Amino acid sequence: MRVGILGPLRVAGGEIGGARVRVLLVRLALDPGRVVTADRLIDDLWPDQPPAHPLAALQSLVSRARREAPGMISSHPAGYSLDVPPGEVDAWAFERLVQAGDVHRALALWRGAALADAADLPFATAPAARLEELRLTALATRISLDLATHTTPSPATRAAPDLATHTTPGPARAIADGPDPTEPAAGVAELAAELAELVAEHRLREPFHALLMRALLACGRRGEALRVFERIRADLAAELGVDPGPELREAHLAALRDPEPRSNLPARLTSFVGRAADLSRIGELLTGDARLVTLVGPGGAGKTRLAVEAAAALDVPDGVWLVELADAAGVRAAVESVLKTTDPVTALSGTSPLIVLDNCEHVIEEAAGVARWLLSEVAGLRVLATSREPLDIPGETLHQVLPLPGESAVELFGHRAAAARPDLVVSPAEATRICLELEGIPLAIELAAARLRTMPVNVLIEQLGDRLTLRGGRTSEPRHRTLRAVIDWSWNLLSEPERALLRGLTVFAGGATYDAIARVCGGDPDLLSSLVDKSLIAISGDRYTMLETIRQYAAADLPELRQAHARYYTELAETAEPYLRTGEQLAWLAMLDAEQGNLDAALRHSDDPLRLVLPRFWPWIMRARLREMSEQAAAVLRRVGDVPPAGRELAHGLCRMLGGEGPTEVVLGSDHPAALNCWAMGAVLGPPADVVSVTERGMARLRAHPDLWTRSAALLVGGIVRFEYGAVTGAEDLLEAAMAGFRATGDRWGQWAGYYWLSLAAENRGDFGAAVTLGEQPERLAAELAGLDAPLGPMTFLLRVGQLKARAGDHQGAAEALERAWEAAQRSEDRLMLARVMHARAELARRTGDPGTAARLLEAALALETGAPPQFRAFMRVELARVGPDPVKPLREALELMVDCSDRTARATVLEGVAEHLAPPVAAELLGAARELRGIDESADPFVNDLAGRCLAALGADDYRAALARGASMPNPERYALRPLSSP
Repeated sequence: MRVGILGPLRVAGGEIGGARVRVLLVRLALDPGRVVTADRLIDDLWPDQPPAHPLAALQSLVSRARREAPGMISSHPAGYSLDVPPGEVDAWAFERLVQAGDVHRALALWRGAALADAADLPFATAPAARLEELRLTALATRISLDLATHTTPSPATRAAPDLATHTTPGPARAIADGPDPTEPAAGVAELAAELAELVAEHRLREPFHALLMRALLACGRRGEALRVFERIRADLAAELGVDPGPELREAHLAALRDPEPRSNLPARLTSFVGRAADLSRIGELLTGDARLVTLVGPGGAGKTRLAVEAAAALDVPDGVWLVELADAAGVRAAVESVLKTTDPVTALSGTSPLIVLDNCEHVIEEAAGVARWLLSEVAGLRVLATSREPLDIPGETLHQVLPLPGESAVELFGHRAAAARPDLVVSPAEATRICLELEGIPLAIELAAARLRTMPVNVLIEQLGDRLTLRGGRTSEPRHRTLRAVIDWSWNLLSEPERALLRGLTVFAGGATYDAIARVCGGDPDLLSSLVDKSLIAISGDRYTMLETIRQYAAADLPELRQAHARYYTELAETAEPYLRTGEQLAWLAMLDAEQGNLDAALRHSDDPLRLVLPRFWPWIMRARLREMSEQAAAVLRRVGDVPPAGRELAHGLCRMLGGEGPTEVVLGSDHPAALNCWAMGAVLGPPADVVSVTERGMARLRAHPDLWTRSAALLVGGIVRFEYGAVTGAEDLLEAAMAGFRATGDRWGQWAGYYWLSLAAENRGDFGAAVTLGEQPERLAAELAGLDAPLGPMTFLLRVGQLKARAGDHQGAAEALERAWEAAQRSEDRLMLARVMHARAELARRTGDPGTAARLLEAALALETGAPPQFRAFMRVELARVGPDPVKPLREALELMVDCSDRTARATVLEGVAEHLAPPVAAELLGAARELRGIDESADPFVNDLAGRCLAALGADDYRAALARGASMPNPERYALRPLSSP
C-alpha cells in the first residue's frame, strides 16, 4: 500500500512531519483519484477558525506536502486530488477485501484506529465510525470461520468429543482420507480467550457473545457458555430494553442441548504400558486400506485392553462402539443392543464408524458372519476384533498380540506392584525374574503384582511355579480370575484330537519343527494349524512354540512320547555331529542351539543317556560351554553308575574325565573329536611328562588317519601339548600343519584354535607384532562361534589382543581393545574375567607412565583372584612388583606359585619378571632358565633384550654366556631365585 490510513498515516517512501500536512493527506486519501475542492479542503482542515488568507494557507500546505510526499498530489482549477489508485490506499483495499469475503487479508491491513491523525476533526468522524463497524463485522466473520475450522472440519478430521478423555501415546488419527487435525483444542481455547477480550470491550455486541458461547462449548465449558448468555441477556434488558437476537438464542439452545454420545469405550482405570508399536500398527491399518483388523493372541495377552486403547487413539467422526461378546447370547443381538437399533445397516448407512468386536472366539462362526455382513453393507465401516483365533473372512488383517518384552513387562509389574503396595520396594533383579518366569503375559503379571498386597516378594517368587492358581480381584471377570480359568476358556473350545495333540506338544522344550512333531506325536498338519489359530501354540520361522503357562496347564504323564522325543533328538544330535567339522558347522550349530531345550530334556528322560551325551560333547566344546558340559556329564554318571552298558564305554569314560578322573584306554584309543581334545574338556592326564608322551603316541597313531579333520585335530592337540607341557620346540610346525588341514575342511573352530596358539607361540618368542597379527585373525571366527565375550581359551579374544598391542607399543589400540574387554567382563559378571582385564589395564597404565593407576588396578584385581589359576596369580604379583613400593613380597609369592607349575611359558614369564629386580649374575642365570623353558635361543622381546644387554655389559661376554648356561641346566630355577629375595 502506498498510503495507509487504518492507523497512523503511513506513506510509502518517506516520513510525513507536520500534523497539518498529515491531516491534508488523510483527507485526500478518503477520495483517492478524485478532486477535492479548495473550499471543502479549507472547511475540513480548519473547521473552527480558518486562517486570514485561507487559499494561500492551503497552497502553502500543499507545497509542503508535495515536498514530503513528492508526486502524490495533483492540482486542478477547482482544487486538489491524491494521485494514487484507490487500490493502493489501505482503507479502500480493506472494504473491497471484506466485500470479497477475504476477511483474514482485510483485517491484516489494520494497524490502529482508523484516520488516527484526524481523529479530532469532524470530517473524519463518520468515515472512521463506518470503517470501525466494518472491522468489527469482519472480525466476527473471521472468528466464526476459524471456529468452524476447529469444531466442524471435514468428515476426515472431525473430532469425537468423548474420545478426548482418553490419554493416548500419540496424536489421534482419523479413519478416513484427509489431513490430521493440528491441535484443535488449543486453537479453540485461543479463540475463546480472544472473544472474552472482545465481549469485555463491546459489552452489548451480540455476535461476539454468541461466538464466545460456541467457543466455550467446543472447549467443553458448557456452564461458562450459559453464564455468558445470562449476562448478555441481563445487560440487553437493562440498558436497551430488548431481548437477545436470533443468533444468541440459537447459541443458547446449543448450550442447553445434550450432545449425542460418539463412543461407549470405558474410561481408563489403570496405566497402559508397553504397546506403542502395536498401537502404531493398528492405527496405520485402520486408517489405511484395512477394514477388518483382528487382534489374535493367547488368553491374558491383553487383546481387549489393546483394542480399547487403539480405538480411543483414533479420530472417528461417526463413533466408536465396543461390543462385548464374552457373555453374549448372540453377536447380532449384542451389536443391536449397543447401537440401540434393530437395523444396524440402516442406522450405520452413510457413516464411517468403528465397531470393536471383543472376545469373538467362543462365538467365532456368528462373529465372522455378522462382521462380513456389516462390512459388505456399510462401505465406511471399520471393524476391530479380538479373538484367540482369526475370523477367517475375506479382507481380514491379523495383528498378533504377543507377551510384553522384558523392559515393558518390568514397567507394567512396577506400576501394578506400586498400586497394590505403595511402600514395597521391588529390586530390578526381582522384577525381571518375576516377569521372565511369567513370560511377559500381562494378565499373569497383574495377578502376581496383586499378590504382593498379602505376601513378601521372595514368597511370591517361590510360588511362581504354580502360576495357574494366581488370583485376580473380586471385580475381575470369572474367565480372568486365574490363569487356569483363562486357559480353561480356550481348552473348552477344543476338540478331543486337538486336546490330545496339545498334551503331546508339552514334551517339547523351546519349540519344535514340524518334522519333530510329526515324528514324535504324529501331528496332523490341520490340527497343528488349528492350535496355532486358537493361539494355544505359535509359529516362529519354522518352529512351533508354546508358552510355559500353557505347557503347565496341558502337561500330562506321557512316558511313551517322552522316549520317542528322546530317540528323535538323539538321532538329530548324531546326524549333526559330523557336519560340525565342516564348512557347514555354523548352520548346524545354529540348529543345535535352537534345539538346546529339547536336547537337554531328551538327555534327562532318555533310556540311553550315554548315547546322546557323546555327540553333544563336541558342540559344547566349540561353544565354550565347558561348565554346562561338566554338569550334564555328572548328571548322566549319577543315572548310569560306574559300569557303562556295552558299547557306551567311550561316552562313560569321557564323563568320568570331566569329573576329574584320568582317561581310560578306550578314550586314549578313540578318534572321536571329544576324545582327541581331552585338554579342552579339562581332563587331568597326569604329570606333564605323561601328558606329552600320551599325546605324542596318539598323534603318531593318527597321522595316517584317512580323515583330514582327524589328522588336523591330532596335530593341533600335539602342538598345544608340546607348547604347554613339552619342550615347546616344534610346536609351531605342528600348529601350522593343523591350520592347513582346518582351512581345507572349512572348520572355523580349528582355525580359531590354530590362530590362537600360533599367536601364543609368537608371543613366547617375544615377537609381539606377529602375535598381534595372528591374534587379530580369529576375531570373526570367535564371534561366529561363541561371541567375543566367551572365554575361548585362557583369556577372551579381546583381552588377549589388548595385552599384545600394549606389549607391541600400540597403546591406543590396546586401550580400545581393553575397554571392549572390560565391557564384556562386566556383562559376564565373572570375577576372574574382571580381574584379568584389570591386570591387563594395569600393565597398560604402567607402560604409559601411570604406575599409581596400575597399582590401584592390581590391588582391586587381587581382591577378585579367588579360584584363579596359579599362572595368573603369579603374573599379577610380578606386575605389582614393578609398580608397588616393595617388590620382594609379591616376587616371592609369584615364585612360590610357580615352583610346582607345569606351564613352561608361564614359568619363563615369571622368571624374566623376577630377573628385572636382581643383580646381573643372578638375573642372567634366570634369563638362561627362561630361554630353556621357552625352547628358544634368543627372545625378540624388547624388555628381555634390554635386561640381557645390561647383564652382558655388567658381566662381560664370557661370564654372561656361562650364567645363561648355568640357568638353562637348573632343575628348579624358582627355588634358586627365592634365595636372593629371602628376608634379611
